[in-house]
Amino acid sequence: MFGLFFFILFTPGVSEFLCTSPDLEMSYTFCDSTAHAFRFNLTPCSTMNRPVWKAALSWIPRSDITFLKVVFNVWYEGARALHWKEVVCSGADDEYVECSTLKGETIATEFDIKGARITFPKGDYNIVLQGFSDDSENNMVICLNFTMMVKQDSF
Repeated sequence: MFGLFFFILFTPGVSEFLCTSPDLEMSYTFCDSTAHAFRFNLTPCSTMNRPVWKAALSWIPRSDITFLKVVFNVWYEGARALHWKEVVCSGADDEYVECSTLKGETIATEFDIKGARITFPKGDYNIVLQGFSDDSENNMVICLNFTMMVKQDSF
C-alpha cells in the first residue's frame, strides 16, 4: 500500500522520517538552525509507475517574497546528478500569486509533479532545495535537505 508523504517542521536541526513504502524511504531536515513554519504533502509515497504526484505546500516565510530564486541540487550515490536554478518570482509580472506574499503571511498552494519524466535508479539520494530573496544568492529564506532511498529500480 502506498503511504502519504507529509511533514510540519517548527524545530530546527531535527531530522524527521517522512514516509516509507516498499520502494521508497524519505527523511528531511532544514539546512540552517532557524525554526520554520513549513508543511509539505506528497502522495503517494512511491517512485513506481507514477505519472503524477500530488503536492501541497504551506509555508510562512520570514521575509517578503517579492523576489525568489530556487536552487535545486541532487546527489546520487555521492555524485552530483542535477543542478538547477530558476527565478520563480522577479517582482514584475509574476506568474504565481504566491510571489506577492508578505513576511508572516501563509503561502498555501497545490501543484502536480510530473513523475513520468523521471526514473530513479535504486540507491541513495541527497536533495538540497534552497530559496533566495536575491539573485546573488546571498539572502537565503529557506533551505531543505532531503534524504531519499530508492529501494528498487522502477524499470
